[in-house]
Amino acid sequence: MARSALAVALAALALAPAGAQAAAPKPWATVNVCDTAKHPNTIGIRASMPGARRTGVRLYMRFRVQWRDRTDGRWHNLLEGRGGDSGWVSLGRSRGGRGRQAGQLFRFAAPEPGRPQVLRGRVDFQWRIGRDVVRHATAITEKGHRSAAGSDPKGHSAATCVLRAP
Repeated sequence: MARSALAVALAALALAPAGAQAAAPKPWATVNVCDTAKHPNTIGIRASMPGARRTGVRLYMRFRVQWRDRTDGRWHNLLEGRGGDSGWVSLGRSRGGRGRQAGQLFRFAAPEPGRPQVLRGRVDFQWRIGRDVVRHATAITEKGHRSAAGSDPKGHSAATCVLRAP
């Protein structure tokens, strides 16, 4: 029992931000592409996660598209095989505690006329040492974040995306 507590404490210390006084940044996600001329019927989801001081920690993200049901107003993950799940994406090892950003584009068929589709993103984050997940988090897309790359138009950041018929 004492060994497990020690292992958990050491893992938490390994994931602490670099710099003794630094506050741990929180993972975030944003919609940075939404049905543009360059990316029609497409939602782009960008996310950022903090790194860890320990170099053996590998960073992973999983991007998923959710849709809002018109009848009950609730959010649902797209069903398996519908193209709205990236699976786990490896961002490599954490180096010097620096965070990482990554993004994913999802393209869909145009919605029926008069039936726009409201979408958002959900991103799951994992910090792994070997096969063990030592930390995990989830973020739902929100506006107000700065993407390092890939926004269309430049600087776009939103909580949701509305796909409309052409």
